[in-house]
Amino acid sequence: MPDAAIGALLEQIAERLGAPVPAQLRAALRAVPRHLFLPSTLWLRDGKGGYEPCDREREPDRWWRAAYSDVPLVTQFTELPDGDLVPSSSASMPSMVVRMLMALGGRRGQRVLEIGTGTGFNAALLAHLFHAENVTSLDIDPGLIRRAERALRSSGQRPEVRCADGAAGWQPAAPYDAIISTCSVRTVPLPWLEQVVAGGRIVTPWDTSWCNYGTLVATKQADGTARGSLAPYGSFMLIRAQQVDVELRRDVLRDGQHPERSTTCLSPWSVAGNDLDAQMYVGLHVPGAWHSWDTEAEGAHTRLWLADDQATSWASVDYDGRQASTFAVAQYGARKLWDEVVRAYGQYVAADRPGIDRLRLRVSAEGQGTRHEVCLST
Repeated sequence: MPDAAIGALLEQIAERLGAPVPAQLRAALRAVPRHLFLPSTLWLRDGKGGYEPCDREREPDRWWRAAYSDVPLVTQFTELPDGDLVPSSSASMPSMVVRMLMALGGRRGQRVLEIGTGTGFNAALLAHLFHAENVTSLDIDPGLIRRAERALRSSGQRPEVRCADGAAGWQPAAPYDAIISTCSVRTVPLPWLEQVVAGGRIVTPWDTSWCNYGTLVATKQADGTARGSLAPYGSFMLIRAQQVDVELRRDVLRDGQHPERSTTCLSPWSVAGNDLDAQMYVGLHVPGAWHSWDTEAEGAHTRLWLADDQATSWASVDYDGRQASTFAVAQYGARKLWDEVVRAYGQYVAADRPGIDRLRLRVSAEGQGTRHEVCLST
C-alpha cells in the first residue's frame, strides 16, 4: 500500500504546485514514508471548526487515506490554563513541506539546522537530501523528541536530534549553510542570523499578531544582515519563545475605561476579511496588534475587536446590520489602533494593493535581538 499511496500523494502535490515534484524530492518522499511518522490517533477537521479523532485500529482505511492525503494533520493537543485544548503539534501539509524544501535549495553535504522536529518527517527528508551527519533538528518538547527519534530509527534516517529551544539555534554544530523552521516567527531570532553563513539561506514561516500567513525566504549577506521576500504560503504555529501570554488577551477591557468615539468609512472586512494580502500588509505595519470578530456583541450586530499584545490599548469597529457606509469606532489607550490600521490600509491601497510576494524584508541585528524593515519590490 505505501508505494501506491506515495505515488498518489505525489500526484496531489504536483497538482497543488502546478508542476511536477522535482526528482530529488520525489526520491526523498519515496524513501521516507509519511505514515512512519504519524501516531496511531490523528485529529482531523470535523467540518464544524473543530477536530475529531481518527484511530488507526478502529478506522484503518480512513487513517491511511489521511496519512497520504495532501492535508495537515494534528498530532497533539495542549491544555491551556482555562481548560481549552489547542493543537500543539502537527504533521505539515506535504505540498507545504515540498514548497519549503524547494525554497531552501542547497546541495548534498551542506549543513542544515531544522527548528521544530515535530513528528520527525521533515528531519528525515532533510537527512535523505543532505546526509544525516549534516542535519541537526531541534524541538523544545521532550515527548515529541522521543517519538520522533523512534520514527527516525524505523525510517533508517538518523539526523542529530536535540531537545532544545529552537529560538537559540544550536551553536555546537554551527555554522550552517541553511536554517529551516517548521514553526512561524514574528522576528528572526538573533542566533539564527549569527549561526548561518554568509550566502546561507533562512526559510521560516512568518507571523504577525494580525495575520499568520507567508514564508520568509532570506539570504545572509556579507554585512551580517539577511534579505529576502515573503512567499504566499505557510500558516504555522508560532515559535514558543515569541508567544504572547494568553491571559493578557483576556484582560483587555477593564472597569473605568472611557474610549474615544468616532466613525470610519473603512469597512472592517477590508482589513480583517478574506484579503490575506491586505491582512499581511496591515500586520507588518501595525506591529503587535491583533483582532477578533464578535457576532454576539452587546449593542452591535457585528463587532471587530482590536487590541495590542500588552493589553494596554484596544479598539472596536461596529456594523449595525443595516448599512455599510460608515461604522462606529471606539478606541482606548496610548495607541489609537484603528487609526494605525486605517493609515496602513491607505498605504496598501496607494501602493496598488501589493501581493505578499512583493513584500521584501531586511533583517539586521539590534541589541539582543533583530529588527526587520519592510519594503516593496519594484
